[in-house]
Amino acid sequence: MTKTSIVGREHREVGFVEALKLAFSNYVLFSGRSSRGAFWFWILWTLIISIVLSGIDSALFGGAKVGYLGGIWNLVTFIPGIAIGARRLHDINRTGWWQLIGITVIGVFVLIYWFCKPGQAQTNDFGPDVEAGRQ
Repeated sequence: MTKTSIVGREHREVGFVEALKLAFSNYVLFSGRSSRGAFWFWILWTLIISIVLSGIDSALFGGAKVGYLGGIWNLVTFIPGIAIGARRLHDINRTGWWQLIGITVIGVFVLIYWFCKPGQAQTNDFGPDVEAGRQ
């Protein structure tokens, strides 16, 4: 496990490629914790792949209103996205059920704020300060 110190506080460090591996290896793991890096790199990965697949859909299917490859990607990443969101909320000592407030407009902003907050360095209600999927 890689840790670095920032202003006297240690945090878990997750690389760009490792974030994708951790998200898919913890496909349906709704327990444990995920760092900001793991969460935001996952968001970046899904955004990049969605854009690429959108371009491929456009090239292959032309003016079709449905993006077949993008739709498949959305189905494949739906559950891991919810799982990593729950683990990210666990890192700030909130239950994953708080993701449901994302249904409201204001709730989206609250979730973004929480996803940007640093995780707790100590053990909290959801376990020790260990990245989910790491030994």
